[in-house]
Amino acid sequence: MIRRPPRSTPLYSSAASDVYKRQVLGNKMFKDVVKELGVPYKNNGSLVVSFENGGREMLESLLNQGIENGVEGLKIIGKEELLKKEPGLNKSACEALFVPTGGIVSPYELTIAYAENAAENGVEFFRNKEVTNIKKEEDNTFSVYCGDKIFKTKCIVNAAGIYSGKINNMISKNKIEIIARRGEYYLLNKTHENDFNCAIFQLPTKMGKGTLIAKTVEGTVLIGPTAEDIKDKDDTRTTSEGLKKALKFAKLTKEEIPLRDVITTFSGIRSHS
Repeated sequence: MIRRPPRSTPLYSSAASDVYKRQVLGNKMFKDVVKELGVPYKNNGSLVVSFENGGREMLESLLNQGIENGVEGLKIIGKEELLKKEPGLNKSACEALFVPTGGIVSPYELTIAYAENAAENGVEFFRNKEVTNIKKEEDNTFSVYCGDKIFKTKCIVNAAGIYSGKINNMISKNKIEIIARRGEYYLLNKTHENDFNCAIFQLPTKMGKGTLIAKTVEGTVLIGPTAEDIKDKDDTRTTSEGLKKALKFAKLTKEEIPLRDVITTFSGIRSHS
């Protein structure tokens, strides 16, 4: 499951940087990390699929960007090889970029495992402590005000997600605005676990990477997300319009999606700037 803003990964970035190099390095380390933490993970690969003849140029652009940023094993495969690899694809699929280093993981178990590992290594958690102010001191340290507590630190990691702009603007001269982007999903039952081998992405647009279809490590299947910019950063409702949109675009990848096999629908909010 991908929870980063569109085009923020090595494959979608137009220029190499230390950030993307570290992401590629992290990908190489990931198998050992999840093994050590005991978290389910499958290296099943990803496909970015073009469903129209004019998609070759963008696929080549993604290929070149990925190579520039150090992503290994990338290749463009034609229609015959693609449908042989993924016979469940809509027959209108033309070609695709194959990303063998792609994989799936349980985000919930991974988050819990990271937190448990951090606690075992001395990290202390303070829950329900909203940051109300940050002050830079004369000795170049920071005072972080959280209700009845003040934390003194030399370094701040801004991991506030959709509220990261608020944290940034407390201390930085470079003000930013974070837009909340809601994505709505369907979750299919395990009878569809083998519909696809890889995680299937559609060619990206300015609103993101399109609707994906991907199995989870548990064997259920995710369909989504949509991409709707909203004002309320905490509005995680699903909507009839959003779900219809997710289904419409998903049918570009898989012609038949039986709604009787839907376990649930849900949405999440991701940050965008």
